[in-house]
Amino acid sequence: MSTSAQPSAETDSTTTSGARSGGTVTDRLVELNTRYAEAFSDPGMDARPVLHVAVVACMDARLDLHAALGLELGDCHTIRNAGGVVTDDVIRSLTISQRALGTRSVVLIHHTNCGMEAITEEFRQDLEIEVGQRPAWAVESYTDADQDVRQSMQRVRTSPFLLHTDDVRGFVFDVTTGSLREILPAS
Repeated sequence: MSTSAQPSAETDSTTTSGARSGGTVTDRLVELNTRYAEAFSDPGMDARPVLHVAVVACMDARLDLHAALGLELGDCHTIRNAGGVVTDDVIRSLTISQRALGTRSVVLIHHTNCGMEAITEEFRQDLEIEVGQRPAWAVESYTDADQDVRQSMQRVRTSPFLLHTDDVRGFVFDVTTGSLREILPAS
């Protein structure tokens, strides 16, 4: 059962029938979940990741992290946001992941051809003009993925809230080849 941009015959009919009846993408996802739940059996897993690792990555729909890293359900915590940037909220999630759920390693993944390379902090100003309120958050756009991975590694390594900062590694995923390229930390 696929929900990809390349619909299978099964999802194509679901989309077509959902569109004819006025359904939304969310309606389609809920319908697909109903089918999933019918065959679901509780795997009996704990919330603690088996591999004791947290992966921080971009939310880009082209990144299938479990497939790219050979991960199975329950292996890791996955934290995703625009750009895969280490923000205060990522530090919050990593702190909970480490202190309450036993992770010890952090893998950071940015990728080639990221949308964060095409926008600027002016995005916030445009929002302020449009809605009359400036967002409290920074856009965290960047023009050099390698440098931003280094900055994200540094943010993790220097956070006073994290217990385990010795195994923090960063990568750039190539969206055309599926390969990871490791980024060495700043010296």
